[in-house]
Amino acid sequence: MIRSPVWHPFTQHGLGEPIPLVERAEGAVLHLADGRRMVDAIASWWVVTHGHGHARIIKAIQDQAARLDQVIFAGWTHEPAETLARGLVELTGLPYAFFSDSGSTAVEVALKMALGFWANRGEARHRILVMQHSYHGDTIGAMSVGERGVYNAAYSPLLFDVGTIPFPHAGAEQATYDALETACKAGAAAFIVEPLILGAGGMLAYPPHVLAEIARICAAHGVLLIADEVMTGWGRTGTLLACEQAGVTPDILCLAKGITGGSIPLAVTMASAAIYDAHYSKDRAKTFYHSSSYTANPIACAAACANLAVWREEPVAQRIADLVARQAQGAAMLAGVSGIAGVRQCGTILALDYEVAAGGYLSDLQPRLLAFFREAGLLIRPLGNTAYLMPPYSITPGDLTRCHGALAEAARLI
Repeated sequence: MIRSPVWHPFTQHGLGEPIPLVERAEGAVLHLADGRRMVDAIASWWVVTHGHGHARIIKAIQDQAARLDQVIFAGWTHEPAETLARGLVELTGLPYAFFSDSGSTAVEVALKMALGFWANRGEARHRILVMQHSYHGDTIGAMSVGERGVYNAAYSPLLFDVGTIPFPHAGAEQATYDALETACKAGAAAFIVEPLILGAGGMLAYPPHVLAEIARICAAHGVLLIADEVMTGWGRTGTLLACEQAGVTPDILCLAKGITGGSIPLAVTMASAAIYDAHYSKDRAKTFYHSSSYTANPIACAAACANLAVWREEPVAQRIADLVARQAQGAAMLAGVSGIAGVRQCGTILALDYEVAAGGYLSDLQPRLLAFFREAGLLIRPLGNTAYLMPPYSITPGDLTRCHGALAEAARLI
């Protein structure tokens, strides 16, 4: 067999695990080259919201590609970006949009905005605060503000130091508040947080009132709040943005993944007027120095504009509510399965832990779970011994029930 020259992300090729070839997709289903049908139960790494191949979004991509495919965005603009920015301002309540290419770069932009804010004001505030178990991406700054572990240990010489705030476990929230208060009083620059649920850190959830108190503490001490809604945004937690449930408008907001409905890469970092104004000057040294070649690519912006139209004009909220209800039914069933613990739901996301002696990201159970789900015709990618479902909103009741059943059956592997 000829070895592929492709080096896949988060894949240990030395294990020789099969890498299926996907030929096409529709709704919540992937069709493989060997004829198999696979349910995309994790929305192809959390990006696909309405379903693969949404007609309105695909048409917008086609039309824009025929009109304007790419143009420099430094000092130039185009209609899809302008329209998208206005739509995002209306949705988020934050008045400025800075486009980039991925969730990681949206976070990098947010960190640079925060540090630039204090530098341009002449205040020496550099400390970034993070939440325990968090994950914000795989570029250097994004790794620095994420949990340290096996996936970034080799790169530790490149990572900057941060202040870590304990995760607000139920009953221990005060420890989180006290630690945050102390760190904020010491003159931190910003606190970056995944609202309501931590993704790659194990799908750990906390309630809206905790997020509201976190925001209050930051505001009381002038510490900028950065909400990383790369995963939680676009309806995943049951509302368009997770921050809505806490009544919080952050100083800086990171969005990506579902911004185009999952069709094409795009990200945005939304900023408050104060952040923008700190960089607004006749002094060129105060310019916000960040860009990439494909910033605000017209085709990607057109896809995102179509996604906003889908949210405005289609019953997306009802589809989400229906999925939330069906996930709740699955959670109730799974809570009674031997070998399964910590069943939890946050909006459309359902997660659980398989009870094994040695859990964590490198759990020996993970490869067996991957193989089991793959053979069952399901794309479910566990985080160590933690399994979760985060499907497109178009998943059929039958396919979702299959996913719930497979999660239960997988407990036999323990």
